[in-house]
Amino acid sequence: MLKIAVLGTGRMGAAMAQRLFASGHSVTVWNRTAGRTEPLRRAGIAVADSPADAVAGVDVAVTMLADPTAVHTVLFGPAGAAAALASGSCLVEMSTIGPAAVRAVVDRLPTGVHLVDAPVGGSVAAAATGRLRVYAGGSATAVERVRPLLEALGTVRHLGPTGSGAAAKLVLNTALLIGVTGVADALAVARSVGLDRDVALNLLGDGPLGAALARATTTDADFPVTLAEKDLGLVLDQLAGAAAPLVGAARAALATAPDAGADIAARTAEEPS
Repeated sequence: MLKIAVLGTGRMGAAMAQRLFASGHSVTVWNRTAGRTEPLRRAGIAVADSPADAVAGVDVAVTMLADPTAVHTVLFGPAGAAAALASGSCLVEMSTIGPAAVRAVVDRLPTGVHLVDAPVGGSVAAAATGRLRVYAGGSATAVERVRPLLEALGTVRHLGPTGSGAAAKLVLNTALLIGVTGVADALAVARSVGLDRDVALNLLGDGPLGAALARATTTDADFPVTLAEKDLGLVLDQLAGAAAPLVGAARAALATAPDAGADIAARTAEEPS
């Protein structure tokens, strides 16, 4: 059994905390908006008043937060977690923040604190049932130390040194978001040329965009447009001007979504006639 702190209990973080608790680990949670921790408290999970309090004495601290700014604030801001982490403990950074932000965290961690970057693929429902895809970066020693935690959440792939997991997540999200945007555009063309939507969906499902179509039309996911835009912004920052025109086009397309809080599948929703 590991003693774990989960920092950030949005929908994914809360599902992960519940899964880890149900798997027999000792779990303490913290969230900036304290009200979001109440369901976890009622389930028997300890709730801390600050990031520093949450990580006191833990084996592993997990961050599942919105963006690099949130991660740095929670770790290094007032009552931040980093200074309270014991030597020999591990930080598992599971947010989607990109490899540059992961390296910036490593540079500021206290001596003796290890970092594994381990962003995930999959839905909130997958987190609750241990079916996530976990993309881990870090030393073999550090990854093995936190493997019981990671395997409670899903299937683990150790991809290489620190930053590898964060890099892989950007690659995967780039392909996903360009694919979903492509499906949305293809359906817009179908609408314009008078091809029945169901016929178009069947045709696309049989072609090379089949996987993208499945994600673009799912109702069992929660990847808000605002986070998708953030992720593609991270990709553009990493590219530093290198040619990848579809990344910018996909981000611009997402920016036109009427509801930034909706899942990315809203891009392909059928328009009212």
